[in-house]
Amino acid sequence: MDMGRNETSVTMFILLGFSDQPDLQIILFVIFLVLYLMTVAWNLVLIILIRSDSHLHSPMYFFLSFLAFIDICYSSAITPKMLSDFFHEEKRISFLGCATQYFFMALMGLTECLLLTIMAYDRYVAICSPLRYPTIMDLQVCKKMVAGAYIGGFFSSLIETVAGFHHHFCGPNIINHFFCDVPQIMALSCSNTFIGQIMLLVMVVLVGFFSFPIIIMSYGYITVTVLKMPSAKGRMKAFNTCASHLTVVTLFYGTAFVVYFQSGSGHSPNVDKMLSVFYVILIPMLNPQIYSLRNKEIKDALKRLVKKALHLPKEINYLISVIGIFVYLHPSSDYTQHPDKVLSFFNVILIPMLIHLI
Repeated sequence: MDMGRNETSVTMFILLGFSDQPDLQIILFVIFLVLYLMTVAWNLVLIILIRSDSHLHSPMYFFLSFLAFIDICYSSAITPKMLSDFFHEEKRISFLGCATQYFFMALMGLTECLLLTIMAYDRYVAICSPLRYPTIMDLQVCKKMVAGAYIGGFFSSLIETVAGFHHHFCGPNIINHFFCDVPQIMALSCSNTFIGQIMLLVMVVLVGFFSFPIIIMSYGYITVTVLKMPSAKGRMKAFNTCASHLTVVTLFYGTAFVVYFQSGSGHSPNVDKMLSVFYVILIPMLNPQIYSLRNKEIKDALKRLVKKALHLPKEINYLISVIGIFVYLHPSSDYTQHPDKVLSFFNVILIPMLIHLI
């Protein structure tokens, strides 16, 4: 009862998803399922490689393993529900389920933002202060940095979730999206959302102004240091160690800027959905490939893991061999231009697989 009138509180939301494209439901389901499975597989393999191979026990790969874990959780917070909705006429989600979904999505997204900042600082120390690098970035410091990223992401996402869902919802409950996002949720509120919008803006400013300037300054110092190097080979090697991280940062922040800072520019809902697919599914899938496919250390670690797999049951060995095939046959691996890679492919991947299949 509110001011003498009966008002019904919304306890359920309806997600429209991709229902405006009924002819493409099966195709979209298959595409998103394949992309999601690739996301989980790539990131899981990357975590296993980093944890099991002593050659990858360095701060850079330590942070990378947590980035892979975050990408799995980030995509898993939304994609399974989206995939199941393809088989439901009415795509329902409870109020609590909606808030929980957004909380975990924001938790992983904001934690990744802070972790990318830490990784930029790691590259800065490695290139600008190489002699002090082992002392500054020791294991205990790295663990504290990761813990700080998770704590910061937790409290930030908690504040955002409260700001977005601590309102009265009494009217329409239809969300023209495939997951619960705060802008669409607040638009359905029957109460004044001004304070909630201010809280969201404050969190965006705090996290953004903490992380993005650190990344910019880190790469500014890195660029100055690299340009002072006398050896062209040394400059190229230094830039190559930063190229993957810089690519991931560009994709992450670029997509976030387009989605959240231009959400009110008159996009059609379908455009917003496609942009959301990019940062919910595609970026988590691309991150491990960006970091690994041009990384010799990770490729060598994969070879060593496959050799060890000769002593594993044939089902496990077959799975690892299939993953190895995707790595070698990826267009960016340019194995066709190097006969030694072709020979290594047969010796390390195909022959063990055939032996265990027999």
